[in-house]
Amino acid sequence: MIMKKLQTILITLILGSCCFAVSGQKYKNFEVAVYCRAYEVEKMGQPGWLESVWDTLSKQVHVDKIYLETHRDLLIVSDETLEFAKKFFREKGIEVGGGITYTIDESNNFETFCYTNPEHRQKVQEIAEHTAKHFNEFILDDFFFTSCKCDLCIAAKGEKSWTEYRLELMKNAAVDLVINPAKAVNPKTEVVIKYPNWYEHFQGLGFNLEEEPALFDGLYTGTETRDRSGNQHLQQYLSYAVFRYFENLKPGENRGGWVDTGGLRYMDRYAEQLWLTLFAKAPEITLFDIRQMNYPLRENLRPQWQGIFDFDEMKKPVEQEDGTLFTPTKMARAAGYSLEIVDEVLGELENPVGVKSYKPFHSVGEDFLQNYFGMIGIPIDLVPEFPENEPVVLLTETASFDPEIVGKIEAQLQRGGNVVVTSGFYKAMQGKGIEDIVELRVTDRKASVKEFAAGWGPSSFSEKEMLIPQMHYLTNDSWEIISALDDTNGWPILHSADYSKGKFFVWTIPDNFIDLYRLPAPVLNSLRQTVAGHLSVKLEGPGEVSLFVYDNNSFVVHSFLDKEVTVSVLLNRNAAKITDIASGEKIEGTLREAPVFRNRKMGEDAKVFEVKIKPHSFRAFTF
Repeated sequence: MIMKKLQTILITLILGSCCFAVSGQKYKNFEVAVYCRAYEVEKMGQPGWLESVWDTLSKQVHVDKIYLETHRDLLIVSDETLEFAKKFFREKGIEVGGGITYTIDESNNFETFCYTNPEHRQKVQEIAEHTAKHFNEFILDDFFFTSCKCDLCIAAKGEKSWTEYRLELMKNAAVDLVINPAKAVNPKTEVVIKYPNWYEHFQGLGFNLEEEPALFDGLYTGTETRDRSGNQHLQQYLSYAVFRYFENLKPGENRGGWVDTGGLRYMDRYAEQLWLTLFAKAPEITLFDIRQMNYPLRENLRPQWQGIFDFDEMKKPVEQEDGTLFTPTKMARAAGYSLEIVDEVLGELENPVGVKSYKPFHSVGEDFLQNYFGMIGIPIDLVPEFPENEPVVLLTETASFDPEIVGKIEAQLQRGGNVVVTSGFYKAMQGKGIEDIVELRVTDRKASVKEFAAGWGPSSFSEKEMLIPQMHYLTNDSWEIISALDDTNGWPILHSADYSKGKFFVWTIPDNFIDLYRLPAPVLNSLRQTVAGHLSVKLEGPGEVSLFVYDNNSFVVHSFLDKEVTVSVLLNRNAAKITDIASGEKIEGTLREAPVFRNRKMGEDAKVFEVKIKPHSFRAFTF
């Protein structure tokens, strides 16, 4: 025993400070689950397989819960194997839930069941009953939708659109084939539906966000954004925004966020997905899956920059509860290391707040645009109903699906609130009453621009030209706040009109949403002030830096840039300093007085704090 302790001390001295945390130590601010596909669950009946996999996994990341999948791709795990696996984990103090993936062949473009086919419907119900028999809670993975267009579906659809048909079909399937049969077998079972990340397009495949959340016991959120150059092209901010959106669909019953290791070019992209999910205050994070957690740590995932995710630190031996050291070699350690970093700050962050952006049910238009806004430092809170009594309401083209939207805008303005709409929204509403608020024309003509004027300062320039729609307005009826210039010509980027007690703004969106990141800092600062100036914290600086604001005088700044960046954080003039939660560093602010024009103060005084952020890193502060 003495020799063993001496060996441990010697290794520690040689390696230096080699342990970020004890791997078995429970996280303070969230729980961690690991999902197991049916393919791996089936192996759990093999002698020694589960013991070996679990031993390696549990030494690199703390796990509170396991989800055991009963079905995927027509593979149904036997009763005996499920009971063996349940017993194994429960004896180790691990909570156990079930899971179902309703796919016939995932490799064939995620082939789903046909919910019009009687044989398929019977199989769906049998799988739900089989699962409920073993678990008091089970989760439906991403695939409780249908993409089937067989002859049965075509005949049953009739004159309806595919969206109309599938919304009704899948709502009824949820009740008749899954929820009711499961609860008939086990009245205690809770059925949770996991919604994936592609929320803009749900209705076309039958995910019914209007009616399903009330039917299921809980929701779960797919927060995987992976690399945005992949085939989904999802922006990093979605990992935060989509969790908040689903929380607003069923408050208090969005049970967690779900991240996989897919689509990585560098390791801290994986960490960012975990961090942003937890910045959204997810109570649980699910790591998909036990197979991926046992993938090797690949050197080619090492970032080319040095952020707060330290690749070498992650790979150092991890101290175990018994005092021994374990050298990590698997992706489980990347998860554990990332979670330890964010757990140090989450306890100081309370309820997230942001600019309310209304997305009606089953709407499309300017797809996923709010996530691009989040990437330029505008905190976003997606909501399924028009928000009343808010200082600012932000509307994209999706809001045009509400047939009463003009009246709701007018009421907001008459209350003294402001409304910011995108050029896509205004164009969709032309000829539908929006001209009663301000007469503009968003045309089909384009302008190629890179020079901008915001306020009284000199022009600023983007790194490359971008295409924007040309918008025309009535002189002196409304006013340009930010302009795009092309030699002696120009068009509004942000336009303002008075209406009743409020102000109505039209924000011209580039054809390529990524060009929002390329807008010069003065333009972004003006946009942030107009859209999010009512929040307690404001951001100034370049694009691809996000701000997360909480209701207890705390905030997080996260940079997605590949190099270190300095940004300005603006608080009330009475704020003296901000404190870095992780390091304890205190930063003093400087007073910036609002400019005066014709003896009238233009805006509010602010205390400005300069903050340096490492590449692909975050800093959390209180004030």
